[in-house]
Amino acid sequence: MCSGQNNICILSLISGGTELIIQARLHLKCRQTQIKRQLTKLTMLHVNECMGEVNGVCNIRECLEIKDICGPNAKCVNTIPYYSCTCDKGFISTTGNKTFRHDQNATCEDIDECQKGNPCGQNALCNNTQGSYYCICNAGFTNYGNKTARCSELNCDVFKAINGLEEKFPIVKQLNKRCQELTGDKSQNPSDQTNQTEEDLLKRLQSEIDRLLSSEFLKDRRRVSTFLDLVENVLRLIGAVTEMPGRSTTSTHTELEMLVDHGSVIPKRNTILSTKHAKLDIQMEMAAGEPAYYPGFTTVSLMSYSNLEDSTDTFFDGIKPQKNQSFKINSKVVTVTVSNRNTSHLKTPVKLTLDHLIQKNQTHVCVFWDSSVNEGSWSDRGCSVVESNPEYTVCSCNHLSSFAVLMALYEMENKFELQLITWVGLSISLIFLFISILTFSMIRSIKSTRTTIHLHLCISLFIANLVFLAGISQTANKAGCAVVAGILHFSYLAAFCWMCLEGIQLFRMVVLVFNTNFKTLHMMAVGYGVPAVIVTISVLANSGGYGTERYCWLNLDIIWSFFGPVCVIIIINIFFFLITVWKLAQKFSSLNPDLDNLHKIKAFTITAVAQLCVLGIMWIFGCFQFEESTVAMSYLFTIFGSLQGVMLFIMHCLFSKQVREEYENILARFCVPQKKSYKEFNYSSKAQASKSSQDTGESHF
Repeated sequence: MCSGQNNICILSLISGGTELIIQARLHLKCRQTQIKRQLTKLTMLHVNECMGEVNGVCNIRECLEIKDICGPNAKCVNTIPYYSCTCDKGFISTTGNKTFRHDQNATCEDIDECQKGNPCGQNALCNNTQGSYYCICNAGFTNYGNKTARCSELNCDVFKAINGLEEKFPIVKQLNKRCQELTGDKSQNPSDQTNQTEEDLLKRLQSEIDRLLSSEFLKDRRRVSTFLDLVENVLRLIGAVTEMPGRSTTSTHTELEMLVDHGSVIPKRNTILSTKHAKLDIQMEMAAGEPAYYPGFTTVSLMSYSNLEDSTDTFFDGIKPQKNQSFKINSKVVTVTVSNRNTSHLKTPVKLTLDHLIQKNQTHVCVFWDSSVNEGSWSDRGCSVVESNPEYTVCSCNHLSSFAVLMALYEMENKFELQLITWVGLSISLIFLFISILTFSMIRSIKSTRTTIHLHLCISLFIANLVFLAGISQTANKAGCAVVAGILHFSYLAAFCWMCLEGIQLFRMVVLVFNTNFKTLHMMAVGYGVPAVIVTISVLANSGGYGTERYCWLNLDIIWSFFGPVCVIIIINIFFFLITVWKLAQKFSSLNPDLDNLHKIKAFTITAVAQLCVLGIMWIFGCFQFEESTVAMSYLFTIFGSLQGVMLFIMHCLFSKQVREEYENILARFCVPQKKSYKEFNYSSKAQASKSSQDTGESHF
């Protein structure tokens, strides 16, 4: 300190400071003189012996010959004929020019980024460093480990599972810890911090989703809402902390496609993500969000679930159906997640293409899962159909969530008339089938291989019609409904198998040798054994396929376990009948035909073909009934199906001369007792006359 002699002290300080300035200037001038001498010497050297010429100009490599020619925090670039200096990132030249040379008295000084545009955002503290800066985020905000990125809000409460998901979905606890680490929560113990990579987290996430989808846990709409919201938040967090540009993984019940774009500039390209059953078309600029909140990365995720549609196929409260309209999910459920957290109303809608589970030319509706409607429901708000065909539907939505496509179904207005026809027709058929069963089982004179086949055909249809009447609509008890569907499956298949045996028997009689019969054991094995094997395999493959929302019948996943064998049997019978007719034509044209047997076989063939037409046509209409539900096909299926017992009685009993005669004898015993002796004699003689032809069966048409 200067005391008492202030003027002398001040002059002394000024003199000392001036001396330091003079010394600095002399040092700089000396350095510049040194560099000039080196450059002059280098130039003279190059004049005598150039180190390399470009277009006739001598190339002087100043950056290599003179160390630190540009000074600190700068890079030297050798050019022709001179060189240039450029400041490092985070620094700027004192002259303001991008390039300079040593003789311009320019140096590189630090840029204070914290004073320019607040790069950390309003929710962080910016700290300047030499050539850079770093952000300290406020509590509840994070820059996901990127120290120079803008801090954005991260609410860790979204990872607090509810509705019983804590035990079923334990990964949320681990992600809650990771979230608190990112937001700078100091309450976490070091031992609690997770060391798993993002790839490990994705594998664990898909594993736990598989376990949930394999159970009955997600049948409740509140649990579905919680589950889908958690999946969105988990995918958004994993995408934020991953360093990979993208990831594609599959599991038993999920398929995930993830894209991550790192960079300080918001990407403005269009991108497409696709899975096996879905395709997403999205603008990356929309996925990134507003520039003021851009966190330095952009993520897009598309996750497809293999069987979530089964758990959510009844929650349609958010859609107003038209008259007689109902809905069914006709696509896989997918979840779309982006890093932009404000996706409730997008400026540019996203396009989502969803493949149909059932390829039908029906009306389709694009929907999303809305957790605000009755604790969770499908809603069509903000979504529209851009294009739809039997294979897929293209949806456009102005918000993001979990999506699906619904197929619109229409109830028939004349449902009562069809039910009335069914009940009346089946009741009449049961009566005539019962009469047919008594006829073929109790009248000995007509017993043969063909009547045995008729008997079991009628028994199969009798059981099927009786079970149909009693249980086709009993869907309240799922186990009972599945049993009803299984019995119907078996009974109808048995009817077709016995019909196939009839075609084979005709073929053996005509083509191979007359009076050739099946063994009863062999017929039983085919008539009842083959349907039993098919039903057993079908149950083991998909036990949940027995019983639908409306009827106790096979659902569309296993419907071909019935229609497949039926089509095969019809084709086989057509083949046998064509050969039989061809052989009959040859035998009728022969010189000495056995006309009696030929006429009988001809009648049998016509009856069998008529039977095939009745049953075959009925189930062709049935195919359209279960697939399209058109009014005309429904009426045809109902009429043919309900009256098939009556038609079989007419073909096999009333059109058979021998059976008619037996009926006359039976009626005569009860109605005309005085002619009993005559009728008994007539019956005895006719029985003897027909004994020789019992193996070939019925009679003329």
